[in-house]
Amino acid sequence: MILLRLLSYLPFWVLYLFSDFLFFVSYRLVSYRKKIVRNNLQNSFPKMGDKQRKQIEKQFYKDLCDYGVETLKLLTISAEELKKRMVYKNPELVKEFATANQSILLLTSHQFNWEWLLASGCLYLPLGVDFVYQEQSNKTFDAFSLAGRTRFGAFPIERTQVGREVIKRKNILRGVAIMADQFPGHSSDKKHWTQFLNQNTAFFFGLSQVAYVTQYPAVFYGIRKIKRGYYEAEGFIVSVPPYEKGSQQIVDEYAKAAEKIIERYPSGWLWSHNRWKTRD
Repeated sequence: MILLRLLSYLPFWVLYLFSDFLFFVSYRLVSYRKKIVRNNLQNSFPKMGDKQRKQIEKQFYKDLCDYGVETLKLLTISAEELKKRMVYKNPELVKEFATANQSILLLTSHQFNWEWLLASGCLYLPLGVDFVYQEQSNKTFDAFSLAGRTRFGAFPIERTQVGREVIKRKNILRGVAIMADQFPGHSSDKKHWTQFLNQNTAFFFGLSQVAYVTQYPAVFYGIRKIKRGYYEAEGFIVSVPPYEKGSQQIVDEYAKAAEKIIERYPSGWLWSHNRWKTRD
């Protein structure tokens, strides 16, 4: 961690030179997960031409490498610099809920740079930010990830403790941040199947359970990369209570919102994840 922290003090122009090197290695030399990326793009955009998919693929690897160095920079970046580089376009949407003392669900997808989105939410939004995360088996990586995400005050909730922590913290005005667009891989995970990117896709049913327990309205934030090192996020309401027990509505609405932002900015999503490792 000490070495990572020291590296994070490097200026952005140096870090982006390293990102360029990582792109050359991952894309040109070792073809990091290229088969998975191509299969995902082919199945998600079957009507798209090969040339366009190739352009998306190449830009994805560039964005992925930028994401890596930007996440490293999160260890030492100033609040002012982060706010300049990750802009919330309409924070007044959340302010209306905060003024009414209404906690919310903050939903997003694995669109670059989601780490900056979470951290800067503590700076932009007029309420506290809790986030649900999956503990990593590698302790160093887990500590690194939590250090960046909690640096400006976000509160971590390990995914197996969601039910207990949600109830325990019910009287705290906050946004509970959840990213649930990846494959629900644990055998204990209850799955909900829905159409997503032209495929029947499994989603975490746990999102529905959190919504039922909290009865919080849900706001989805879509991220757009403006240029290298600069992003903007725009929120919109995707679902409002009351939620019935067992209802799948919020999961379906979340899938639609994630699909919409991916289709608009396709290179920005995490295509290297083996999202469809299991099919219905």
